[in-house]
Amino acid sequence: MSKGLFLTGTGTNVGKTYVTALIVKKLHEAGIRAGYYKAALSGAQSVTDSDAGFVKQVSGITQPDETMISYLYQNAVSPHLAAKREGSPATLTRIKQDYGRVCRMYDYVTVEGSGGIVCPVRWDENGHILLEDVVKELKLNALIVAGAGLGAIHAAVTTSEYMRNHGMPAKGMILNHYTGDEMHRDNLNMIEELTGVPVIACVGSGDTELSIEAEKLAGYYE
Repeated sequence: MSKGLFLTGTGTNVGKTYVTALIVKKLHEAGIRAGYYKAALSGAQSVTDSDAGFVKQVSGITQPDETMISYLYQNAVSPHLAAKREGSPATLTRIKQDYGRVCRMYDYVTVEGSGGIVCPVRWDENGHILLEDVVKELKLNALIVAGAGLGAIHAAVTTSEYMRNHGMPAKGMILNHYTGDEMHRDNLNMIEELTGVPVIACVGSGDTELSIEAEKLAGYYE
């Protein structure tokens, strides 16, 4: 039976897609049948020039483009607003069906979120879908990607607390742009102490490998 894992960021541009690519790469290079899925993506003209295309290129997987994203919008705004401008509003029924298709193709499926955890995927007179509804519908464990620099403590704690209070507690965190200097080390320690969520890996700028064993990483999927 296939297993899935959800990746969210503490905000836009924290490097969630980059870290996601390293996760999929780690599994793929360990001989694990690894796939990728994203429910809604905005700001790209095609899968190739999107987050999904980046993950595919970096990880080395050969997954068909048409299976990687359910809703691809060209407008570089929140998915719910892009859907209003372009049509094709998201439905949980299609998201669940498309995710299921990827699960039938791969043993470990990494699901990337859109922006931070509080992201409206659809918001109109006919339906309201938040990113957390997708996580719950697909019954996914979650990891949080956070920047390691100034502001990391607040961003990581507020994201973690929101997720815990909404019934989807994070299983771990990954710090991006980590240098190991005094502030970054202190941020890591404070994040773990204040959230109770372990930092399972740190990624430095330009890193091409994730600092966690593939077997341990696979253990976070459910």
